[in-house]
Amino acid sequence: MKLFCNYLKISFLLLFCFSASSLLAQEKYPTVDGYKGIWFTLGQKSEFGDKYSGGLGTYTAKHIPLAIFAPEVNRTFFVYGGTKSEDERYLLCMIGEFDHNTGMVSKPVIVYDKLGVDDPHDNPSLAIDKEGYLWVFVSGRGRKRMGFKYKSTSPYSTASFKQVSEEEMTYPQPKYIAGKGFLNLFTKYTGVRQLYFETSSDGEEWSEDQHLVGIKRPEDKNSGHYQVSGQHEGKIVFFCNWHPNGNVDLRTNLYYYQTEDFGKTWTDINGKTVSIPVTDPSTSGLVKEYFSQKRNVYLKDVNFDSKGNPIALYVEGEGHQPGPKYGPRNWHVVHWDGRQWQDHIITQSDQNYDMGSLWIDGDNWMVIGPTNDSPQLYGAGGEVEMWKSTNAGKTWAKTKKLTKGSKRNHNYIRRVSNGTDPFLYFWADGDPNSFSKSQLYYGDSKGKVWQLPYEMTADQEKPKRVKTNIISRWF
Repeated sequence: MKLFCNYLKISFLLLFCFSASSLLAQEKYPTVDGYKGIWFTLGQKSEFGDKYSGGLGTYTAKHIPLAIFAPEVNRTFFVYGGTKSEDERYLLCMIGEFDHNTGMVSKPVIVYDKLGVDDPHDNPSLAIDKEGYLWVFVSGRGRKRMGFKYKSTSPYSTASFKQVSEEEMTYPQPKYIAGKGFLNLFTKYTGVRQLYFETSSDGEEWSEDQHLVGIKRPEDKNSGHYQVSGQHEGKIVFFCNWHPNGNVDLRTNLYYYQTEDFGKTWTDINGKTVSIPVTDPSTSGLVKEYFSQKRNVYLKDVNFDSKGNPIALYVEGEGHQPGPKYGPRNWHVVHWDGRQWQDHIITQSDQNYDMGSLWIDGDNWMVIGPTNDSPQLYGAGGEVEMWKSTNAGKTWAKTKKLTKGSKRNHNYIRRVSNGTDPFLYFWADGDPNSFSKSQLYYGDSKGKVWQLPYEMTADQEKPKRVKTNIISRWF
């Protein structure tokens, strides 16, 4: 009898430990009942509103990539900054998945809870290795808030993750090259925003941080840069701007650098090796000089032509504050044609922080972005439109309005890496003038749009198609 009682005690203890362990695992990586984006205001107000604010679940342009299509399982995995409910403002680093076989999305999973931080500068980025493991790079904010790397515990699964590192890492831009491993471009706040990279063969052990760019004039105390990057087979490239004396509101100029040997050497577009960190404002990597014109440069996306030549999408204009004083902002594509840089204007919009993405198919190029300034004039974002060029970016025509009659601005339309229809890009909406709910959407190459379910009762649900002619009903 005593042995039987001891057996029961041990059984109950084991059952309790197993249940507690399972409960902790569920609490660590819980799901959320729907796709709810983070709303944020920078708080730098002027006559015509905040420098930027609104629904910033897919912010920033410097978190690259946010979404990857995995043909091995016919699913698109995507990360974003979210919340649990409409009245919450603090950040959860989320991951979701879209099944191209069923057309359904699963409930999003919280990879990391930012514990009260409301700032989407801490949004995550994504990578997938050759074995199908998902890697979530959670951005920090200098040394004030550290960054993290997470790896899924199973290939092509968002169910659970393990933490790999905690480190200073802002704006992560991880690239994975089969046979070599990861090269991660990122920012450190070492006076003030300087560019670095690190490499790893397996994602577990990483090299020391290597300083890439820190341009300063002799009279400058500080430097500063933002970058957007891309990958073409084994080549990793980035475009960056320059913040004179570290002043982010004076960001200007356009530079380009690349590596074809996994970061051992970095070159300009002509293959000339540059010494790192790059410190000279007139370096051979200079693509376009805007400093003398007192014009700002805001980087948006990077893509490649059929020969692997780089193309950047960017917006430039006068001043950093919103409003009519600094005039419309010009959307550009700049392209290396094999001999020289070609730069062409696509269209104009009313905000430096209007952000879209670029697709290339031979001479047929496409840009999708919030280039219509309504409904919240001078606020970041707007109505989403499609622009196309049939002559490699020389001239452009607006071909479709993806949203119409919206109540809230749409912004940060993000291209899926290796993307395929119907989940080719995704974004969030939000009112830049006052706290609002933020919904998420995705679209295809023809401009069809679906809303990700804001509320979910089942583990998987099919998103609703948004019809342009009745779009106001959905918003």
